[in-house]
Amino acid sequence: MVRRLGVPEELRMPPPHLLFQRACDRLGVQRLALFADDDLEREVEQQVAELVAQGCSSVVLQGLIELEHFLDQVGAECLRRLRAVPGAAGSQVAHQREGAGEGGVGHGTLEFNPFFALHLHITARSFRAPVNASPSGRDARAWVEVDLAAVVENARTVARVAGTRLLPVVKANAYGVGAVAVSQALEALDPWGYGVATIEEGAELRAAGITRPVLVFTPARNDLFDGYREQRLTPALGDGRTVADWIARGARGGAFHLEIDTGMGRSGVRWDEVEPLADLLDTPYLEGCYTQFHSAERNDGSAEQQLERFRLAVGRLARRPALLHVANSAAALKGGSFAFDAVRPGVYLYGGSPGVGLPEGKPVVSVRARVVAVRRVRAGDSVSYNASWTAARDTTIATLGIGYADGLRRSLGASGRAQVLLRGRPCPIIGLVTMDLTMLDVGDGPATVGDVATLVGSADGGGGAITLEQFAAWSGELQREFLTGLGPRLPRIYR
Repeated sequence: MVRRLGVPEELRMPPPHLLFQRACDRLGVQRLALFADDDLEREVEQQVAELVAQGCSSVVLQGLIELEHFLDQVGAECLRRLRAVPGAAGSQVAHQREGAGEGGVGHGTLEFNPFFALHLHITARSFRAPVNASPSGRDARAWVEVDLAAVVENARTVARVAGTRLLPVVKANAYGVGAVAVSQALEALDPWGYGVATIEEGAELRAAGITRPVLVFTPARNDLFDGYREQRLTPALGDGRTVADWIARGARGGAFHLEIDTGMGRSGVRWDEVEPLADLLDTPYLEGCYTQFHSAERNDGSAEQQLERFRLAVGRLARRPALLHVANSAAALKGGSFAFDAVRPGVYLYGGSPGVGLPEGKPVVSVRARVVAVRRVRAGDSVSYNASWTAARDTTIATLGIGYADGLRRSLGASGRAQVLLRGRPCPIIGLVTMDLTMLDVGDGPATVGDVATLVGSADGGGGAITLEQFAAWSGELQREFLTGLGPRLPRIYR
């Protein structure tokens, strides 16, 4: 029943996920013979078989949750027979699951229990912010709602204005929205590929069945080259030594994109230092070149200056790469002058405002939290840590089940401007936001435990709205900063 798999000790992916991926890739349905020694319910075996047969499809996670519910119904005796599944302390490079072979020098061992499937949806939280599409998500203390149709419509707008193909940026779990769900929704628009920041993020897309090119924008390290190959990822290279080392791999490396620094000053070959590398870059492996604008949302001429530097740098190459791309959301929405062969929309896809005078996108994200406590306080009573707010009058305080551990700024209530919508009424956030809870001054208005407050989005049930731009401003954050800060405890609910 129990099979030993040698797994490198340095791996940090939760073993249930690691072993499930290996089961999907190599074990196959026929390995269910391993279950024969256990006198479990026939229907349990059948459901596990169906899950393995699905491979790495996007519905597997939901299927595992349904399987757990079924096992609960089977009864305590069945659950008692489940063997423990080892946990893991942190995140893990998903592509390294191929290293989970039989034994080997310097490898530890893990107990492989085929019923680790029961634990996957729990341990998955340790390596990826949850993507919970279950209707039960609204029963949580707080959650994030994502309108995928709006994401697609915003992407269509960018493509129409720019007049070229899309290279959607889905790094940082698609700015906290959910990289897998967003990428799968955008497949309908036939993008060139997707942009991520790390090998792990690219591996997540591959595991979800995304086959288009995936460009990893963080400058590549030589010691991670094998990871790009294993996951069929395209690296961004930005210095001569790394380019030479990548090209030396030949077909074991493959395509790469050259980053050209035109003023961002963070990584890439300087625009005026490309010519000495021209001979080295005269290779079919150079698939693309790109740059990053530092202030595309401003009308100060800086983007145009960077664009001219980029053109000069590319002109010094022996051959023009197939894919030139420079435009982020703001530049792409300025029209075709920044378009080239693809544009890289990011925050605009997720409902962020691209800048003054540019087309506004459809709202994508709503953040909601339930009232978990209601109390009446008297004039002079204090609220929150450091007695950071004092009631000027008798009033009602409603406490929301969301705090700074979920992505809110601790100082959000300090200015007296930040508010949420409760029963369609704006109610100010008061005092310091605590780790798990946030307090509102409801005044003499109604509030009941279980009521739903809206922090971002249209009020639950109608009656006003708070934009992402407005709430981020109250928080003293960029819109993308607020989105990526939404914590893993908040289920994402897709509609």
